[in-house]
Amino acid sequence: MDKTTSTPPQATPAAIPDIEELTITLAIKNFNPTLLSYELLTMSGIIPTSWELASQPVVNPRISQVSFKNGVNIVAQGNAISFLEAVANKPLNQLQFAQVALQYINKMPNAEYQTVSFSPRLVIPFPSGGEDAGKDFINQTFLNTGPWQNFGNTTPQTALSLFYELDNCRFSLNINPARLQQPDNSFLSAVLFVGNFNYPLPNTGDILSHLKQCINSWPQDLNTFRNLVYQKILQRAIPPHDTLFNL
Repeated sequence: MDKTTSTPPQATPAAIPDIEELTITLAIKNFNPTLLSYELLTMSGIIPTSWELASQPVVNPRISQVSFKNGVNIVAQGNAISFLEAVANKPLNQLQFAQVALQYINKMPNAEYQTVSFSPRLVIPFPSGGEDAGKDFINQTFLNTGPWQNFGNTTPQTALSLFYELDNCRFSLNINPARLQQPDNSFLSAVLFVGNFNYPLPNTGDILSHLKQCINSWPQDLNTFRNLVYQKILQRAIPPHDTLFNL
């Protein structure tokens, strides 16, 4: 049976909200994940002592994680530390992940920072179109139709990586089919978009100032990401307000 259609399946934002999470990652030379702890974060003033833990912190040589009830998560793995926050129903000016990253730099000025990146993550649900709606959208939006789409017993799964050169950084966009589990344990087809704005740091000069400038550009980068995903790919308007819930 021919599974291709002339028009890709459409996401229906009015039915189920999109899901968005934002991350700033610092790559640090000779970094050790065990250096991240709740005690370090509070005693150094990186985070307020009033913040409540969402779960018991994890600290080990492979990965360390400290999560807070306000939605901010700090994860150290390999040679990098990441500051994450789900947008949920928060206005953008109330998000705190970037401020925590800046505080970390202020308190750890002697760390050998190598790169900084901003990574927005967006899940677009497809309430209609069946279990293959996400896969169909990717195949029909980015690939030419042909007999290859009718091979085997299921819709082929495509993962795409797009790379762009912007004025101040390199930007990549990864696109993958996804599934969202619903309260009744059923699954909803979706598409996952993961962007990455990667800023290399200079070897000389005021590296910390450059680092902070890159971090403070996250609202502009988010706007670039949203414009590409919503307007260029999904071909619909960017949601007018931030009413996105946790993944």
